[in-house]
Amino acid sequence: MEKMVIEGGYPLHGRVRINGAKNAALPIMAACLLTKGTSKLKGIPDLTDVKTLCKILNELGVDTVKCPDGSLEITVKEEKDITAPYDLVRTMRASICVLGPLLGKRGMAKVSIPGGCSIGSRPIDIHIKGIESLGAQVDVKDGYVIATGEKLKGSVVDLGGPYGSTVLGTCNVMMAAVLGEGRTVLENAACEPEVQDLANFLNKAGADISAIGEKNIIIEGVDELNGIEYEIIPDRIEAGTFMIAGAITGGSIVLENDISCYLTSVVNKLREMGVEIQVSAGKEEFNGVKNGECTVKSDGNIKPANITTLPYPGMPTDMQAQFTALLSIANGTSIITERVFPHRFMHVAELNRMGA
Repeated sequence: MEKMVIEGGYPLHGRVRINGAKNAALPIMAACLLTKGTSKLKGIPDLTDVKTLCKILNELGVDTVKCPDGSLEITVKEEKDITAPYDLVRTMRASICVLGPLLGKRGMAKVSIPGGCSIGSRPIDIHIKGIESLGAQVDVKDGYVIATGEKLKGSVVDLGGPYGSTVLGTCNVMMAAVLGEGRTVLENAACEPEVQDLANFLNKAGADISAIGEKNIIIEGVDELNGIEYEIIPDRIEAGTFMIAGAITGGSIVLENDISCYLTSVVNKLREMGVEIQVSAGKEEFNGVKNGECTVKSDGNIKPANITTLPYPGMPTDMQAQFTALLSIANGTSIITERVFPHRFMHVAELNRMGA
């Protein structure tokens, strides 16, 4: 069992470069199953989840090579394997994202029902309903989702759920549909930047996807996709976490490679709480959106605030725990409402143990 020993009470100062977004990198890695040739992905974060997905791709006949510059080269060598094994998939919920591309490219997919997440109930019903709308036959048996459909057909697919849309569900159905016949319309699609990044990758590889970032995404089926070079967008959740780390310690930090327009709700809320944030444009561009630097300064005097998590462009649910910690030292009472994952409050008991 590993543990971290933290000596607190020190303001944070310095500069940090934001890594590529995990929640964009994983679906884009899976999307390489749809392509011919080699794709080179830049900005892939060095994470256990990335290594796990590489192992899953290896099981599916894909070569993954980590380059000296940190990029990842992905080449499909064989297309006969269609099973994502339980011992790997069970450790990471995002591994379900191989379901769509396997089905769309190879006509069949057998993917273990995923694990790796403890945020309440996160079913994959919408994933299944989505690919069934494209003509796939789906059976859930012995802990596996088994989907078949030699040539999927375009359709209108409703991705709405009880708490809004689903990011991975949108990604899965999008990947299943790009090589299908005709037009697919994804209604109530997730609008998150990570979904947009996947769509932009697919378009660069030869797909025909429009209305990216909107609630109704339009996909015109194409015959094939090719390997490309692509850079993953910076991780907005990592950036937001560092912003709060600077604020909660009364520090002064500079975030490099940050896209603050993806974090408007976080930046505005921190400013409301008395945190000074300055944003400047950078030189790098990600599909028309420039990165930049973000300077965060705080004297540790935090004002109370009310926060409600919502799907993008609202307050990210993945920032809720960080804001809870920050508001625990605010000068007054704050109210946090979780509308994406209602059971996502396991951290509260631990904060109370620390004196909150």
